[in-house]
Amino acid sequence: MGVDYYKILGVDRSAKDDDLKKAYRKLAMKWHPDKNPNNKKEAEAKFKQISEAYDVLSDPQKRAVYDQYGEDGLKGQMPPPDAGGPGGTTFFSTGDGPTSFRFNPRSADDIFAEFFGFSSPFGGMGSMGSGGGMGGMRGSRFSSSSFGDDIFSSFGEGAGRGGSAYQSASRKAPPIENRLPCSLEDLYKGTTKKMKISREIADVSGKTMQVEEILTIDIKPGWKKGTKITFPEKGNEQPNVTPADLVFIIDEKPHSVFTREGNDLIVTKTITLAEALTGYTVHLTTLDGRSLTIPINNVIHPNYEEVVPKEGMPLQKDPTKKGNLRIKFNIKFPTRLTSEQKAGIRKLFGVGY
Repeated sequence: MGVDYYKILGVDRSAKDDDLKKAYRKLAMKWHPDKNPNNKKEAEAKFKQISEAYDVLSDPQKRAVYDQYGEDGLKGQMPPPDAGGPGGTTFFSTGDGPTSFRFNPRSADDIFAEFFGFSSPFGGMGSMGSGGGMGGMRGSRFSSSSFGDDIFSSFGEGAGRGGSAYQSASRKAPPIENRLPCSLEDLYKGTTKKMKISREIADVSGKTMQVEEILTIDIKPGWKKGTKITFPEKGNEQPNVTPADLVFIIDEKPHSVFTREGNDLIVTKTITLAEALTGYTVHLTTLDGRSLTIPINNVIHPNYEEVVPKEGMPLQKDPTKKGNLRIKFNIKFPTRLTSEQKAGIRKLFGVGY
């Protein structure tokens, strides 16, 4: 079965990068050998175990192999018979091809130093080498007298004197924003879009490789232009840089019939003067394919607007509710009238000859 890295860090199997960092930060500070001079041997073992767990779970490639095959499969001790990849390629190959996989555990001290900017904040006997022994002390910034319960304030969530040493050791790349054009029908009914992205990921040695990934975006009914969908840290991986967030921003395609104002849908009909005066029936196909028939018996003047309740866009917070459909009119006036037309208009309005 092997060790349970998730249990070692005390996180769920669905833990995100921030959860892993928080768990490692707390446990590494607790079990650093220099903080535990009275049980240094036990602390060294736990410190190495915590570091290995974080090393595996924070690396997408290692974590994927571990989740599927466990510690034994990860370390190549018991390659499962069905470990072959597409086209028969094995991910447990001992070769150096682009699809081969080797588990190279990183030094616990290297991980700690990368995280906090130095190998030991406690002024102890020194750091642990990759073989687990105690090596010479590297980069220690604190004497043993500086250690105390409040030391977490220097490495926690950005609080403490001088800010977080971890935050100063790395930065996050700015978000990458992309427009996501959607039709009014998409935003009315909701839909699912799949976006194929290519990005670079880095292995433990720092070597990068390009991978492709399919992202699924669930468009909810009522979403508006400018709505943002964020995929955390889906940008390229670079040394000492947290990958950028990938952000999709909803954009609304022009529609041939409707325009949108907030939660209302607006349609403009061009009618003749005779239709404006004698009555007009509006026929519309809604965004979800229904047919609407709206008779208008009032005299339609240039500023007239017919409002049909609950036939607009779904409300983003409650799609069971909708805005209004507003029908506006463009009255096409004739350039000239015949005597008969003039007489008809006079008769309609009761104007004498």
